[in-house]
Amino acid sequence: MTETVLITGCSSGIGRETALAFLEDGWEVYATARNPADIEVLGERGCNIATLDVTDGDDVERVVDRMVDEQGRIDCLVNNAGYAQLGPVEDVPVDSVRDQFEVNVFGPHRLVRAVLPHMRERKTGRIINVSSVAGRLSVPGMGVYSGSKFAMEGLTDALRAEVAEYGVDAVLVEPGPVDTAFTERASDEIEGIERSDAYEKLYGILDDTQAIGGGGPGALPPREVADTILDAANVTDPAARYPVGRVAKVSMLARFIPASARDKFYGVVGSLASRNPFGDDSDEGGDDHRGRIRD
Repeated sequence: MTETVLITGCSSGIGRETALAFLEDGWEVYATARNPADIEVLGERGCNIATLDVTDGDDVERVVDRMVDEQGRIDCLVNNAGYAQLGPVEDVPVDSVRDQFEVNVFGPHRLVRAVLPHMRERKTGRIINVSSVAGRLSVPGMGVYSGSKFAMEGLTDALRAEVAEYGVDAVLVEPGPVDTAFTERASDEIEGIERSDAYEKLYGILDDTQAIGGGGPGALPPREVADTILDAANVTDPAARYPVGRVAKVSMLARFIPASARDKFYGVVGSLASRNPFGDDSDEGGDDHRGRIRD
């Protein structure tokens, strides 16, 4: 019988490529996104498409019930939907922090709770949570996003042991920077917040690297991440974690550097970024914003 997979966040980037990778491998694919128009092309290619906002419990229940009714099984869940909230921890409003966790943590948790009863009943299944290198190493300006991904990592580590006796695997995929349309999406997602003067250096760095998840040296094509997700779904005995790309693997090693040394490094980077080759320390940035970057 054809294996089935439910994938969230398929409108573009990693999610879309993952849906295509599973489809090409012969899986019955349920590709979902908040806006069904964004995934029509996947429907034309042969995927089953559905509207699914991971923050909406009714959406989650409806899609899972539909999949069970139509296929009788859910073999794999890929929790991919998410976005990155940038900004100094102090400046990011509590509501924005709540939104970040609603999508990146509570959303995947809803999906896990919805599919697990069906997987446990059949004594088989695989849950793949798409995390990030930021879920293992936090850097200035990405504390809120990293916090959500750290939470994802913690939940998955516990889940892995909890469901092992039922033949269900819980896996983390941890990409480094990915070459997607993050720059355009960041521009679309910018919302005004009141910047405090305390973090001008950090805002300068963030303004220069607003699309921190996409483009630049070491950025991965989304298909490479998708192929890793597919491999994690297909292998008999999956690893607990799959770092993807050189940046992710090197960054994992950086976790073993003492925190004091990492803090000094961040301080040096901030000092260098604040320097102007003409000796002018004036701030050329005039926009009060922080980026919100969709995965």
